[in-house]
Amino acid sequence: MDKFISRLPALAGEQKGEIVDCNDKTQAYHLALSEKDAEMLIATKNEVLRKNSRVEFGGSVISKLILGFYDSPYISQHNYVETIDDLIETFYYYKNETLDEISDDDLIQLMRELFDKRCYGSIELLQNRELERISHNVKYDIWDFDKVEALETRGGRRGL
Repeated sequence: MDKFISRLPALAGEQKGEIVDCNDKTQAYHLALSEKDAEMLIATKNEVLRKNSRVEFGGSVISKLILGFYDSPYISQHNYVETIDDLIETFYYYKNETLDEISDDDLIQLMRELFDKRCYGSIELLQNRELERISHNVKYDIWDFDKVEALETRGGRRGL
């Protein structure tokens, strides 16, 4: 355990470098994160992990979120850090809410599709409508989301 704890600063440095390295791709969309931004996002991730009683092994989800969302038409430099920060919180909360039944990569892809196509860049709609519905479906073992949505629409109800 002591070896792991002594390695934490190095891990944070690696994560910070990994996040800043994403700028190579994101700069084409006029998006960039500073080292200070990266530190703040890592602090958010660590707090969210604690709050949701989770641990993370291996690569950082932050970089996956950045690379999954940077080319969204709803993200610009003025809301970039705040949006990634909110996505970190959303990701880990819904990992718990979906009982880890959805892989990290699939959840990020799903979040992106919903963020762009149904929420039009609204984190609130993503969290409180779309992902809430999906987590409900996962908990009750309803996996055919399109079929459920069609039934809800025909029955006059929206959302579960």
